[in-house]
Amino acid sequence: MKKGTLDLKQKKKKLNWSRIKKQVTPLFIASPYLTIFAIFFIIPFLYGILISFFDWNLFFPEQTTYVGFENYHKILFDVESIFHTYFWTGLKNTLLFVVVSVPFLIGIPLILAMLIDIKPFGYKFFRTILFMPTVLSISAVILIWKWQFYSNGGFINSILVKLGFEEIPFLLSQPWAWISIVLVTIWWTMGTNMVIFGAGLKNIDKSMYEAASIDGANYFQSMRYITIPSLAPQMFIVAITTMIASFNIYGQPDLLTQGGPNFSTTVLMMRIRGLAYGANSKPGIATSMAIMMGLIMIVLSLVQAKYLRKRGA
Repeated sequence: MKKGTLDLKQKKKKLNWSRIKKQVTPLFIASPYLTIFAIFFIIPFLYGILISFFDWNLFFPEQTTYVGFENYHKILFDVESIFHTYFWTGLKNTLLFVVVSVPFLIGIPLILAMLIDIKPFGYKFFRTILFMPTVLSISAVILIWKWQFYSNGGFINSILVKLGFEEIPFLLSQPWAWISIVLVTIWWTMGTNMVIFGAGLKNIDKSMYEAASIDGANYFQSMRYITIPSLAPQMFIVAITTMIASFNIYGQPDLLTQGGPNFSTTVLMMRIRGLAYGANSKPGIATSMAIMMGLIMIVLSLVQAKYLRKRGA
């Protein structure tokens, strides 16, 4: 009996050790990533929240004072504060870009992916050409397109003049400034979404199209009832990531229009950066704006995700 009891205890110890090993091993493997994530993401995030409760002075830290929620009050409710104007106008311009650009950033890559999925002559070449802009930096993209949009000597306006039309002040007036920013963004980023949709199209069973064709469905009906529902997982990923990326727009208006004309393309990220690192920096105000922007993005992402889930994504 004693020997059997000892054997049972040893088995229990082995089982407990194996369970602990199974739980600890993944953590051990992931520990380098978790450490880096904590150092470069979690700690700065918490530090940013801390800064938002202070009137922070970068150059004279001893003059930093605790102000509680005053920074949030200034940007959200104090209509006499310039920071209130900065936040709400910047947020309005950002939301305008999101509303205008996101449908194009989803729809155009989807159409291109569907055309390439048909595999016309030279489709591999065109797929490569369409994806190439995504590997460029924003600086390179702006250098390419700014020359196209110039009023004096720009490529597009030179062609318009030769055809007998007047020059268009793409970067100097509205709505042309926003149109230019949206066009540049589509050209620069559509390749990634196109590849994601292309991967989803390859997983659709082609026999469904054959069955639909036999039942008399045309191309657009097949696309509506087969293609779009089958791409629901890809649509969910693309919609969420595209909205978040559009919300974080900075380089295009900063380098293309410098926020003009009359600050009409000055987005919230430009205001945050200017307040964080400018000559008259206000890190407390800047981090408060960044945190509020993050909360708005989270809420919109959750609403969008819930809507897409209901639609079957």
